[in-house]
Amino acid sequence: MPSRMAVVLAAGKGTRMSSELPKVLHPVCARPMIHFVLDAVEQCDVEQTVVVVGHQAEAVKKELAGRKQVEFAMQHDQHGTGHAVQMCRPYLDHHDGAVLIVTGDSPLIQVDSISALMEMYDQVAPACILGTAHKQDPTGLGRVERDKNGHFAAIIEEKEASEAQRQLTEVNMSTYLFDCGRLCYALDRISNDNRKGEYYITDCPGILKLAGDDVRALNVLKPCETLSINTNAELALVDAEMREMGYGDEAGT
Repeated sequence: MPSRMAVVLAAGKGTRMSSELPKVLHPVCARPMIHFVLDAVEQCDVEQTVVVVGHQAEAVKKELAGRKQVEFAMQHDQHGTGHAVQMCRPYLDHHDGAVLIVTGDSPLIQVDSISALMEMYDQVAPACILGTAHKQDPTGLGRVERDKNGHFAAIIEEKEASEAQRQLTEVNMSTYLFDCGRLCYALDRISNDNRKGEYYITDCPGILKLAGDDVRALNVLKPCETLSINTNAELALVDAEMREMGYGDEAGT
């Protein structure tokens, strides 16, 4: 079976957290949130994990120094999620297999969800699979549009969505599984021709779809995985949810 690599995006400042602490080091259940992400990844037969660091990179590296199979890619200037993955090219260029991409600020990521994506990848070998979820209030999230046959058509960012598209409840939660070669193909073609002048990983599935590749959206993410952490209030909400789910007991709190 081809090998599996994971890329964990952890370079952001977390500006809305109003703290100098790197976003992924903010604690939930008394542990920096990125540890929960890495715990889940490690349980999914991933041979190599690359953590993309940037803001206070040395602090993140120090926190993760004791973790096995974790290497680092440096994103000195943050120019979007696609740019973050581009910083992993020294690793990607020597990899042949699947690449899981997740964010380091998603501590409620579930092993079952990742495993479902990997099971589909092993069965049909698509160029890309998005892990999606249905959210009753999808405000602020990219909508997943499907064609008349129910197949993935596009990720529509909310600011670009029509009124009908805004009514869609299936959302993209930045959980992807790519064939490495096709990921590199897409990374070479993403553009920063957008309002923020940044490169987005969300453009990659569309690039591959346009190239005629098999791109799929698998609705396997659980409701808890749609909880985002961008503010201290959201951090507190996720902390409470995780403690209710028993994570606090696991963390020894």
